[in-house]
Amino acid sequence: MKAVVFHKPKDVSVDSVDDPYIKNSSDAIIKVTSTAICGSDLHILNGCFPQVKDMIMGHECMGIVEEVGKDVKNISKGDRVVVPFPVSCGYCWFCTHGVPPACENSNPDNYGPEGGIVKEKGGGILGYTDLYGGYDGGQAEYLRIPYADVGPRKVSDEFSDEQVLFLTDIFPTGYSAIDWAGLKGGETVAVFGSGPVGLMAQKVAWLKGAGRVIAIDPNKYRLETAERTANSETILLNDIEDKDVIEIIRDMTEGRGADVVVDAVGMEAKSNLLQKAGNILHHAQIGNINALGMAISAVRRGGFVSVVGVYGTTYDNFPFGQIFDKGLTIRAGQAPVQNYIDELIRLVEDRKIILEDIISHTLPLSDAKHAYDIFLKKEDNCVKVVLKP
Repeated sequence: MKAVVFHKPKDVSVDSVDDPYIKNSSDAIIKVTSTAICGSDLHILNGCFPQVKDMIMGHECMGIVEEVGKDVKNISKGDRVVVPFPVSCGYCWFCTHGVPPACENSNPDNYGPEGGIVKEKGGGILGYTDLYGGYDGGQAEYLRIPYADVGPRKVSDEFSDEQVLFLTDIFPTGYSAIDWAGLKGGETVAVFGSGPVGLMAQKVAWLKGAGRVIAIDPNKYRLETAERTANSETILLNDIEDKDVIEIIRDMTEGRGADVVVDAVGMEAKSNLLQKAGNILHHAQIGNINALGMAISAVRRGGFVSVVGVYGTTYDNFPFGQIFDKGLTIRAGQAPVQNYIDELIRLVEDRKIILEDIISHTLPLSDAKHAYDIFLKKEDNCVKVVLKP
């Protein structure tokens, strides 16, 4: 089959690889009909998460079931399914206590309680390095799904792939960011980052009763997408000092700051050359916490900060004194997709949310190298790429 293979940082290509096969009785094989490139795939491409061996990329995918193991009962050959990105066994302590990304069984070689930088990680993730289980991803013609009775969900033929594909990751992730904050109605929600996850968080904020939604991003075309698809007010970060952005948000909120702030950027926020060199040479840090720092400043006292942008290392100068003084609540982590997906499917079925309007590019799988390039470099107004095997 053809698949998008990571070889080393900055090097992916579409190669011929062996077809997947049933390894365990709880596996399924799907023929992939649509897959997408996620912002967190760029963390692998950029070397932020180490990967020594070749690996098939991708954790946002859907398709038609081709084969199931003998113990799989919930899906059958011919079913059309979307596939959540966390690999969850469904029966360990964490899976049965509502924390599927912490599955104790899906990452046997690198799992542990510590949450370290290169060891003792959480549960498995499709196509997300050996640190998270070493599973091949879905940017391919076929995909093996472990624990196939737990993750995949059947979807109606009434909907196109594009209408339901983002149930796999970015919609549940944006939903998590807002749901964690427990909106009561009327709140001002500010979202740093108008990439795919940030856009979903903005859409969900309205669903959950926000009175005002503000999008902050350094790219004008992404803010235009936020205005068009999420009806957000926008602040262009590109030529403004960070402190000025904070003051703008405070001016918009009677001096207090936003009630809820979402960091949908993560560790690869913009930094200058000296910052990058200092992070690597002196602190063993990858990326920075610029976006998180702005979120902590932009939120009001007693407010809530959701962190769904990815961070991969520890960071010096973490502003804990500011967090303490402002009395903030912060929640962070991978989205518990399995907890939300059935509810989110109903939202799509009831036409309460539109997901596909953020897609900027639909390309054949054979063009994946080009797709990664424009997504990484933010060229050709690239917001979200869907690949067709």
